[in-house]
Amino acid sequence: MRAAGVADVPSPNPSRKREGDIRFAGYASVFDRVDRGGDVVRAGAFAASLRERRAVPLLWQHRPGAVIGTIETLAEDQRGLRVVARVTHPTAAALVARGALSGLSFGYRVTVARGSDPRELLGLDLAEVSLVAAPMQPLARVIALDVRAVPTGAAADFQKE
Repeated sequence: MRAAGVADVPSPNPSRKREGDIRFAGYASVFDRVDRGGDVVRAGAFAASLRERRAVPLLWQHRPGAVIGTIETLAEDQRGLRVVARVTHPTAAALVARGALSGLSFGYRVTVARGSDPRELLGLDLAEVSLVAAPMQPLARVIALDVRAVPTGAAADFQKE
């Protein structure tokens, strides 16, 4: 699962496969769709931040210090900000594997915006990506699981849904 896009940003130390880990792909942001807060992210908004190639943590519900895995790649593509990550926290991994936790979100600082209602976000400094229960952008979701990385017993549960 490799994302094509403006900039692929690998994690400096991607975690090795451990029992209970799960790897996923999804979108932390979807371009050109108004979110629940009245913002719309435009293509290219993450480009400058991604060019810096900083490590971006994978968090639980935007909680600082609640790191639940590692981000392997981040890239803008035609749809949005594509994420490939590995969840290493056992509880979070099991929830993702069962499909019970599929929302994605991101923490950011606005560097360029215009207008209001909706506010267009044209430049963003990406701080973190989070797995969340209720994303601000309803289309920001986990879209694929690496079934080779699904915890034992969880794959059957996930495939039933």
